[in-house]
Order: sequence, then structure tokens, then C-alpha cells
Amino acid sequence: MATPVRLWEDGFAADPHGYYELLRSQGPVGWGELAPGIPAYVVTDRRAALDLLHDSETWSHDPRPWETTIAEDSPILGMMRWRPNTLWSDGPAHIRYRRTLVDAFSLVEPHDLRERVHRAVDILVSRFGPAGHADLVSDFCRPLMALIFNNLFGLPDSESARLDDAMAQMIEGAETSAQAELEYGRYVFELIALKMTRRGDDLTSWLLDHPLRLTPEEVTWQVVLTLGAGHEPTANLVSNALSRILGNPAYYTTLTSGSRPVMDAVLEVLRYETPLANYGVHFARKALSFHGVWVRAAVPVVISYGALAYFAEKEAGGVHHPHDASHLSWSAGAHACPLKQHTLLIATEAIERLTQWLPDLDPVLPRDQLTWRPGPFHRSLTSFPVRFAPRIPDQSGDRP
Repeated sequence: MATPVRLWEDGFAADPHGYYELLRSQGPVGWGELAPGIPAYVVTDRRAALDLLHDSETWSHDPRPWETTIAEDSPILGMMRWRPNTLWSDGPAHIRYRRTLVDAFSLVEPHDLRERVHRAVDILVSRFGPAGHADLVSDFCRPLMALIFNNLFGLPDSESARLDDAMAQMIEGAETSAQAELEYGRYVFELIALKMTRRGDDLTSWLLDHPLRLTPEEVTWQVVLTLGAGHEPTANLVSNALSRILGNPAYYTTLTSGSRPVMDAVLEVLRYETPLANYGVHFARKALSFHGVWVRAAVPVVISYGALAYFAEKEAGGVHHPHDASHLSWSAGAHACPLKQHTLLIATEAIERLTQWLPDLDPVLPRDQLTWRPGPFHRSLTSFPVRFAPRIPDQSGDRP
């Protein structure tokens, strides 16, 4: 067995491409570590990834056999622990859970979601706009998603910081991730308890009242999944797109003038710098040979969407094709993301609204000097400081 490539190291955040090259040197399926002493097979080849994602007979999403081999205080469990929701289920259970999510989100009209995004952007710009400077990660992208998803699931704005803090620590696999997982759980349990006694016009209430009759516990785990999957990757998508846009003045000018749509930048990130770099966790139902590698049961097999994006860009010779839909950022097969249109609307509307309020956003640092958060799963900026002319957006009549 090759020496595992340690995706939990700080070096991975600084130079993921070097780590992807090490994994690819082992073949289509490399041997890595998600945390110290926690190995995983890592798929870096597109063909192998598609073969796995479309074969639910061979591969399972249920991590419980693996969990029995992992210490209860492992920092990785926050992102990989089994829960009765659509992500960690197979067969009829997966279909049932997925149906409830699709149906609930179908009740969120695009114009309504757009208004919720605009409202959240306006709140945040009113906070940092007068200062003339901000960190677009900590002051905008992350709190923006907390505000939007709090609103969608029926919690007040005052609760948003709890979601933001817990998600950041869980996804990094930090030493405090176990505590963060507990806090996140309390956050959701309180939400469910509130909606059990008082329904509202929100996703949580719609899930509780769905005709498929999920139990309150099942609704709880659906919300745990959807809040997490909606918050962190979408925040990273927006920050990565903004850093690409603002890091290229010519590109930024075409967007603010309206000659090029924001969607181009968002799709470019999905194609070449996907915000959820390594995930799509599967487990072989029994030991087997897969693309030349002997894969043991009860060992995670992770899809490296980041590696797939990197090698796609490398093979394209650095020529970007933003409308190329061949990327796998939404995954594929039965577990492909069911809510990508909602995600795209949130990301594009957030960027458009921000740049309408602050059309002179100027990065403090060149993009190649920005730093990235450690952790095996995401591609996420640590910070993104910008300057701009001070703006007070809540003054009378002042709207984009």
C-alpha cells in the first residue's frame, strides 16, 4: 500500500494541486488520509468517479460499518457520521427522504428566494458599508448564508451566528469539531421543537407536514443535512467566485457593466475550483477490485471533485469554458444534488446585489497571496479583504 497522502495537513490547503498530483501518481484511485490515522481511497479520475457514482449496487452511502472502527471523539465524524437522511441512505429510504426535500424546496418560488437573498445582502452591506472596508469571507459570504438559511428554515436572524460558527469548525475537522457538532445539533433540535408547536411558512414546517409523514426525528436529520449542505459549500462558492472576479479587473468590468453575466464566474468556479473539494463518500458493500485497486469494505471511498477539476483544467491547457457543464461539482447518479438551481440563484443574486451596492470593490491583496482554510473537504478562503468607497445603503431611496 502506498504512503497515504495527508489531506488534513496545512500544506493541502496551500497547494492542493501538488497533493492531487501525488494521488494521481498512484493511479485513478489513490490512498489518502482524511485525518491522522483515518485512511480513505480517493478517486481522482473522471471515468472512475462516474462508474462509482452510477453504481448503487456495488457502493453504499451507509457509513455505520466504518463508524465502528473510529474513535467517538474523532474530528472527522462531524462530516461523516451516519444519520437517517438522504445523504447517508440507500434504496427506498434515500428516495423517500430525497422526495421530501425536493417537494419542500419546490414551494420556494424563485422570486421569493431572490428577495430573501437581496434582504440578507442589504442587512450585511448596511453593517460594513460605512466603514469602506470588509472581509468578504467573514463579513459577507458566511453570515450571508446563515441569514438566508435561517430565514428559509424559520429561525430569526439573531440565531444565524450559531449556525455559522458550528459549520466552520465541523467542516475543518478541527479539534473543537465534536463540540461544534453538539452545538449544531442543539441549534437544529431547538428549531424542530419550535416548529412542532408553531408551524410557519418555512421549509421546516413543510417537511413536518409532508404527505410522506417523516417522523420529527427524520425531519431533524433532514434539516441537519440541508442546512449544512446549503451553508458551507454555497458560502465557498460565492467567496471563490468573488475572488476570481475581483482579482481580474478586466473581468470585473465586464460584469459590472452587464456585458458578461455573473453566472459565468459561478460556473467557472464549479468547473475549475469547486468549493467542496473532496466528498461524495461511499463504501464498498464487499471487497472488490476497482480500476486496478483492491478496495476493502468499511473504508471510505471519497470523490475528489477538486482533483477532477484540476486535471480537467490541466488537460484543457488552461483554457476556461464557463458554460461547459461536464464538471461533477453537483455529483452524479442517484445522489446528485437535487437543489442546484436554488444554489445557483443564491450565488448569482448575492454577487450581483453586492456589486450593485459596491461597484468599486478593490482587493487588498492579489489573489495568489490569499490563504485557504485547512481541512480535507473544502476549498475555502480564510479571508478576502477588500476596500471600497464608504456606502450607507439604508439611506432614503438608496437601492441598487
